[in-house]
Amino acid sequence: MSDTEWRPKAGEIRGQKLPYPASQADMAQAPDSDLSNYRPAGKLRNKVALITGGDSGIGRAVAVAFALEGADVAILYNENDGDAGSTREMVEAKGRRCLVIKSDVRDSAACRAAVTRTVTELGSLNILVNNAAYQMAQQRFEDISEEQFRRTFETNIFGYFYMAQAALPHLSDGDAIINTGSIVGLTGLAILIDYTATKGAIHAFTKSLALYLGKRNIRVNCVVPGPVWTPNIPATMPIEEVANFGHEVALGRPGQPEELAPAYVFLACSDSSFMTGSLVEVTGGRLSAS
Repeated sequence: MSDTEWRPKAGEIRGQKLPYPASQADMAQAPDSDLSNYRPAGKLRNKVALITGGDSGIGRAVAVAFALEGADVAILYNENDGDAGSTREMVEAKGRRCLVIKSDVRDSAACRAAVTRTVTELGSLNILVNNAAYQMAQQRFEDISEEQFRRTFETNIFGYFYMAQAALPHLSDGDAIINTGSIVGLTGLAILIDYTATKGAIHAFTKSLALYLGKRNIRVNCVVPGPVWTPNIPATMPIEEVANFGHEVALGRPGQPEELAPAYVFLACSDSSFMTGSLVEVTGGRLSAS
């Protein structure tokens, strides 16, 4: 049975709590990320994509979707070797190459090295997906430590800068950068104040970089997810939030990673040739800060 059949309403999720960084393989209810319901059309044939945070969750689903569309994929991840290996197997099962790079986007030299490896081993670079993220919920703003604050910003926005700077010398006319923002970067969320600030920064970064690169016809856009079921949720959220995750959206449930992946395909391919600086919301109807 395909795991894509699991579409729980809020309140139907088991209140599982996992240590950070959580592995997708350890989740009692695994996210849908195998793209078994996806119908490809060769939209990224012979392209090369580099995806940060590509070992699980949204990053894994994007890697598989890109492979289905004909792209070779490099995934950059930080800790979970098993998840990264599973993603590589899923990409290779679609007949495409998958380069697995264990690294840390907080290190600018590591970002440059990841891009160099991608170009050297896969032959080029056409699509950069900035997706790696760190969050840790705190019920009290006063409890956000300086260590947490720095890690959140260095992962979520410094890393996007470093990767874009490293990738730019290899991108050309028609290529794309896609950032992962969040609806909470627009609405705020009281238990994720540092994280929401980084997502707001990513939205502004997207628009400014799009203006800068417009004359080179390198498009820069941002997918803005609502609540999406990924390993970060049971690893970083209070257990009562996990059990009721996604309750606030119009559809009454969290999204699955494979429901986000088509938006990344659209922004990576020529179908979106007149789109840049856009924030593309995929939220299930998250329309307020509730």
